Amino acid sequence: MKDLFIKEDFLLSNKIAKKLYFDYAKDKPIVDYHCHLPVQEIAENRKFENLTQIWLDGDHYKWRAMRANGIDEHFITGAASDKEKFFKWAETVPYTIKNPLYHWTHMELKRPFGISDRLLNSRTAGSIWNECNSMLQTDKFSAQGIIKQMNVDVVCTTDDPVDSLEHHQKIKENPFGVTVIPAFRPDKAMAVENPIEFHKWLKKLEKASRVSITTFDKFIEAIQKRHTYFHENGCRLSDQGLETAYAETYSAREIKSIFAKLLSKKELNLDEILKIKSAVMYEFGIMNYERGWVQQFHFGALRNINTRKFRELGADKGIDSIGDFEIAIPLAKYLNRLDDENKLAKTIIYNLNPADNELLAAMIGNFQDGTIPGKLQYGSAWWFLDQKSGIERHIDALANMGLLSRFIGMLTDSRSFLSYPRHEYFRRILCNVLGKEIENGLIPNDMELIGRMVGDICYNNARNYFNFWMNEK
Repeated sequence: MKDLFIKEDFLLSNKIAKKLYFDYAKDKPIVDYHCHLPVQEIAENRKFENLTQIWLDGDHYKWRAMRANGIDEHFITGAASDKEKFFKWAETVPYTIKNPLYHWTHMELKRPFGISDRLLNSRTAGSIWNECNSMLQTDKFSAQGIIKQMNVDVVCTTDDPVDSLEHHQKIKENPFGVTVIPAFRPDKAMAVENPIEFHKWLKKLEKASRVSITTFDKFIEAIQKRHTYFHENGCRLSDQGLETAYAETYSAREIKSIFAKLLSKKELNLDEILKIKSAVMYEFGIMNYERGWVQQFHFGALRNINTRKFRELGADKGIDSIGDFEIAIPLAKYLNRLDDENKLAKTIIYNLNPADNELLAAMIGNFQDGTIPGKLQYGSAWWFLDQKSGIERHIDALANMGLLSRFIGMLTDSRSFLSYPRHEYFRRILCNVLGKEIENGLIPNDMELIGRMVGDICYNNARNYFNFWMNEK
């Protein structure tokens, strides 16, 4: 079958780039150290009835594109049938040219479905719908089947501190050859802007931790118990999605008073919000260090900014954007406080605003301490930056400010089991960047040297960075 679009040399512009990709990158296993895959579906080895369920449900990237194409919400998140929704997506795809969705769509049809002789559009929607739906009924295309097909070594999901982790426990009891571990995501512990919603979550924390939360100290005790519980269930990394870092100066007396105000469900002023967030973020940093965890910070998202859509649809529906928050000063203060106490954990920092690329690539260099190669990582191009030019700019910023050779590589950051070709996308782009620089005489034409670098970035660096659980395999 002839490849119509995603051909063997896709994104690889010269012979050197092709050699780097096919000899050193293509077959490396995947360490997916941050994603939003629903762990229950992995544990239950879900079989999806159709393409909409596995490909469109929960995909806010596609939803945004469909809205921009004039598709009614009825066919996006509404009550339309799965088939109708897929056909509306197929109708939209030709209009996504130059958007990474056009690349991802056809890469995902090629792997794992093997469809590369057609472009998805209104004319081909019917045949692709039928062929893929038929494959989805087989074991090879179950949740676990796809993960294994895509040569995934490790999956790290995203889990609230109050989660029971029962599905992770089920996977451990019934292993399928891929390590699946939770990541501690305590965003709601810092969401103090809405005292009513915070209080609702606090009740869940009390139940999960069996701690009566009457003071800030009891709050931290409850979080600590959940941190311990996650550790006992294999967790070795945390993640937080924040507008920016928080590192205000505060006293214990102030935090005690602010938390008492929160418990009474009273709204905090801006100064109080910043101080309580700073205190909680610091406590998380200490916990992560003491347990030997890796901590991740995703900075810069401006979330749920269409209030009408948020009222109608809720969060994570494609109404978020790039923010322009101050990051440098608070992040420097936060990292410096932990480092000054010799309690700075391995840390990965991601940005959503491309204006912060060089800022963060330079920032991590201030706190590398010679104990671990790449102890602080400039996390891969994320969300709106997860596309060809965004990945290239990330690579350049990290290379110019630090050590690209020590980078731990790509992740999916996705809710879809079909998103693993994003690792291939990244690997092809990486090899093309290096191949062009070799061709231009900017780096040596030494396949052993550059090939090893490629293999390290695609797999080995992540394997070594997260060695505390990789060694268990």
